[in-house]
Amino acid sequence: MALYLIGDVQGCDAPLGRLLEKIGFSASRDTIFMLGDLVNRGPQSDRVLRRLMGYGAAARCLLGNHDLSLLAVAHGDRAPHGNDTMDAVLAAPDREAMLDWLRHQRMAILEHGLLMVHGGVLPQWDAARTLALAGEVEALLRGPGLLDFLPRMYGNLPAQWSDSLAGADRLRVIINALTRLRFCTPDGVMDLKVSGKPAAAPPGMLPWFEVPGRKTAGQPIAFGHWSTLGYLRRPDIISLDTGCVWGGCLSALRLDPQGGHELIQVACEQAQTPGA
Repeated sequence: MALYLIGDVQGCDAPLGRLLEKIGFSASRDTIFMLGDLVNRGPQSDRVLRRLMGYGAAARCLLGNHDLSLLAVAHGDRAPHGNDTMDAVLAAPDREAMLDWLRHQRMAILEHGLLMVHGGVLPQWDAARTLALAGEVEALLRGPGLLDFLPRMYGNLPAQWSDSLAGADRLRVIINALTRLRFCTPDGVMDLKVSGKPAAAPPGMLPWFEVPGRKTAGQPIAFGHWSTLGYLRRPDIISLDTGCVWGGCLSALRLDPQGGHELIQVACEQAQTPGA
């Protein structure tokens, strides 16, 4: 049995197929952990979803900001952006099955000693707290309250976590951190606008994983979302969004219990132009 992390696919099914062929993936034997942004901006979001659904329990999937956007667009709570490519899902005869499957995916996973999220983790949260808060969003996604929440999901405020937050504000901060976070202050005020490399951090901000004293220090974390950061591997951090949709690579990291992880990549056709 082999375990693999896979970075942001964003609707690029052809590279995903090539990557899985390259690693010799077998759904009867192996497990893939998808780090979110399964759909959107690439040309084949419907094929990506059908593929992952077909793998059953062998595909453990996190939700990213684009996956949540698909749910919002599908339910009429957000208009598609000009570079969105969700139509194949929205017009599909099995649309409802795909949307229901998305609603049952995860916001955070802790397995094999590795905490996995799409975006980031606020400095006030340890691994247990992260999983508990992710569970609040997961329960909402699967329950009857989702349609009431989706119109209030978007926004950058509140910008900071507080245990006193409740209702839509609480859920919005959790979602923003787990799916959109790149930079924050040492006390956890998020900047959700800047998407450049770590050197582009706004004044007073740091990459979330560089905050001194963050409560997940010492807990290995894998994430996607940050294509301008690209592949980064150190003892406490694995960054695996290598810009597939922008014409970069799609990356898989084989998890070795002995620590000798292997990076496998395939080149991707450019589906979007950065900044377009």
